[in-house]
Amino acid sequence: MKINLLDTELFRGFDEEETRILLQSLEADEKNYKKGQVILREGEPTNRIGIVLSGMAVVMYSDMWGNNSILGNSPPGAVFAEVYACIPDRPLPVSVYAAAETDILFLNVRKMMTCDTADSFNMRFIRNLLTVCAGKSLQLSSRILHTSPKSIRGRLLSYFSECARKAGDCSFEIPYSRQQLADYLGVDRSSMCSELSKMQKDGLIRYEKKQFVINKQEAVRQDLFPV
Repeated sequence: MKINLLDTELFRGFDEEETRILLQSLEADEKNYKKGQVILREGEPTNRIGIVLSGMAVVMYSDMWGNNSILGNSPPGAVFAEVYACIPDRPLPVSVYAAAETDILFLNVRKMMTCDTADSFNMRFIRNLLTVCAGKSLQLSSRILHTSPKSIRGRLLSYFSECARKAGDCSFEIPYSRQQLADYLGVDRSSMCSELSKMQKDGLIRYEKKQFVINKQEAVRQDLFPV
């Protein structure tokens, strides 16, 4: 099921008719991608931002030796490539992939950025876009925090702590597969899976695929993090 654009941060405050006019002026173009398909490729410039309507997009950086680092994920309603779409001819340093079958709505925001008139539509949309950019900056800051601990357990605990706070509960679902989580935290997959098994054996967590549960009492007893 596709998300309603009026429920997204980018279109906050717009009604249906205003949204229709905006989509037309921004040359809205919807595309479908299969799991694993490239949405935007590293090294290519873009003048369009993408809004995830359904599925999941993953932003990934790959170095010349083939090592991958996931910088973040974009669930339904999220925006990606917003910074590079606003900078003329700036090649993308990352690639964006579909983590599942994904529908994307592309918008040519460059047209609005170069518009001479500062009408209400422009100002409101740009204000929302700025809010989205600020949120992305916070996401990248969170990843820096999660990759700061030297141990794999420390990185997992940092990430799980954030997930629990966002969910408001000790039970939560993560958006990543095991390989994607390892890439996001900058660790080896097999070593991370081994550490997850040890954490479960130690009574800190329980997990089944992408669903995790933190043992709050044990976490507090070991003074690992507040949940």
